[in-house]
Amino acid sequence: MDDARVIHEHSNTAVALPAAHLLVRIAGNPDAFDRIKQSVEVTRWLSAEGFPCVEPVDLAPFRVKGRVISVWRLLDVVDHPPGSGTELGRLLHDLHNRPAAPMGVRRLDDPFASVASAINRVQGAMADQDRAWLLTRIRELRTAWNSLATALEPGLVHGDAHPNNLIRVRGGDVVLGDWDHVAHGPREWDLIQPYYMHRRFGRHSTAELREFTDAYGWGVSGWGGFETLIEVREITGLSPYIRRATNHARARQELARRLATLRSGDSAALWKAPAAPSA
Repeated sequence: MDDARVIHEHSNTAVALPAAHLLVRIAGNPDAFDRIKQSVEVTRWLSAEGFPCVEPVDLAPFRVKGRVISVWRLLDVVDHPPGSGTELGRLLHDLHNRPAAPMGVRRLDDPFASVASAINRVQGAMADQDRAWLLTRIRELRTAWNSLATALEPGLVHGDAHPNNLIRVRGGDVVLGDWDHVAHGPREWDLIQPYYMHRRFGRHSTAELREFTDAYGWGVSGWGGFETLIEVREITGLSPYIRRATNHARARQELARRLATLRSGDSAALWKAPAAPSA
């Protein structure tokens, strides 16, 4: 279609088709089919239940040349104001207090599956020493993950909950997007993401984090597993950079930078966020 335009490109590529009122998402992970299928099933159910989230069309995900494709209804998006910590806290409180999903939802037993797959599939993305360090670090954090004593009852989690995944639509409401990582797991996993983004990308002020906590009704920062979950997020967030490193110089440079700061124990270093797509 002549009006097709890329509106996002990172772990997934999102292509808007305004004339057809559709959004096509192309997953960067070739192993993502089951996860994308799950995201379509869960958001279709949640949307029918009145939860404000993105809505898939009546079409199952499919593969094209090894890529996983899903098709969604295109929203009438406005840029301002951006989604707030208060709005995210309220949405997560609502999500976490809903009844169990009627379909089977995958369990978040191993958050490292995607990054481990990327390490094994992509050759030459990083130096051998970095690769060896990363595999060792994953083993260490898997042990820590499996030892977590959660404070909240496990259940349905969005999996990548942060204000950047709040979409402001015309009229002022927000909907929650990017459900590729939806799962049954520790609710703390949803609550840690804004703190990870604060630490590594300088986003969300202390006041905004406090508003997020107040809106949700419980604070993850005082929980004993707080640092472990941020460290897990730091590693799992490497997946798209590893997959793109051999063909994209910026991804390769950012991957090397993140690994250098992780290996040196520099928890204060700011990382670069994904670049905005070209129109």
